[in-house]
Amino acid sequence: MTLDSIVPWGRSLGEYRSMFMLTEADLSGALLGCSDGPASFNAELTSRGGRVTSVDPIYQFSRQEIAQRIDEAAEQVLSEVEKHHDNYLWEQIPSVEALATTRMTAMNRFLQDYESGLIQERYVQASLPDLPFTDNQFELALCSHFLFLYSDHLDLDFHLAAIKELGRVAREVRIYPLVTLDGRLSSHLSLITNALRSSSWTVREQRVSYRFQKKAITMLVLRSP
Repeated sequence: MTLDSIVPWGRSLGEYRSMFMLTEADLSGALLGCSDGPASFNAELTSRGGRVTSVDPIYQFSRQEIAQRIDEAAEQVLSEVEKHHDNYLWEQIPSVEALATTRMTAMNRFLQDYESGLIQERYVQASLPDLPFTDNQFELALCSHFLFLYSDHLDLDFHLAAIKELGRVAREVRIYPLVTLDGRLSSHLSLITNALRSSSWTVREQRVSYRFQKKAITMLVLRSP
């Protein structure tokens, strides 16, 4: 992986709570955030006494390198959002300017926490479908804006292997969103849910309160047998 191939874009604890319908009981357990990137989820939850580990290949880079890449990529991302303005719901986040403030606040909080988090092993360089954790090490694994979103780039076999790995290391897995970058329901979704159910997994879709990308209104909730 090269840093210039990454588009870092981080979300807050508040957004994680609404994307994954996280309760106080959920937040009190051992949590895994998969593909967290520069989200402030880990920093915020740790500051209030939570137990969370984030995994992402971006954690191979230094704070300075990630900060520089955030600055380089932010204008490009916001320009794309503006170009496709009608693909989003401007209710919880009312404007592109508000989106920029929300994202940069979250990513700056991450950057402030990053170096201490590396030392404490809260940020772990790893990537699906191979995670360096023991079976059922976590109560809950969360995967935000990676699986299903990039269905045009990551094939069905990758998705299935990644989800099985998440189900190995955590008692429950939640994935959001279930649509692709252009707002289509992922073509992998029904094939994966059928395959997992045939292997005795518990699989359900649940509506979430988070609203930004149109049609991104549900998460997938899974438990391995």
